[in-house]
Amino acid sequence: MRRWLLIPLLALAAGSAHASGLFGAGLYAGAGLMRANVNNVLGTGFDVHNTSFKALAGLRFSLLGAEVDYYHLGSESRSLGALGSAQANAHAFAAYLVGYLPIPLPVIDVFGKLGLDRWQLSGDSADPSLFRFSDTGTELAWGVGAQAHFGRLMGRLEYEHLNMAHTNGARVVSLDVIFNIL
Repeated sequence: MRRWLLIPLLALAAGSAHASGLFGAGLYAGAGLMRANVNNVLGTGFDVHNTSFKALAGLRFSLLGAEVDYYHLGSESRSLGALGSAQANAHAFAAYLVGYLPIPLPVIDVFGKLGLDRWQLSGDSADPSLFRFSDTGTELAWGVGAQAHFGRLMGRLEYEHLNMAHTNGARVVSLDVIFNIL
């Protein structure tokens, strides 16, 4: 299934040599600080709310691009009283097609992205071991944001929504620092 996540990136990379038109080509990589909320894990009301990190890389040309992101959505523990404690962990990887709006500000970009996320959700209880679960899946993901250019550096603020089975989805707000490689 991971091959399907890379198809948008490979398709856009194949056309990048031909598409060095008005806006040129650009390869970038970066990292961000994010606030992730994964709510209602397994329909129990158990939530994962963490400040964590993400990593991203992408290729942009003209008004289109492709991007891959890794999210450490975090982990959360909760006391179950006499039953001990429970914990849940969540991670995701996403591949997006990115569209940029042609606004007349040369240092600001507004964008939207649509793609697929590959998520992993796991958890268990401790002392005594009452349950254990681990699940993965591939779902629709989308996001919106804005970024400002400072030479080869970019600062980005974005919101992303990752669909995840057995939850109400993951909502991610991130502040990213990106370096334009090409």
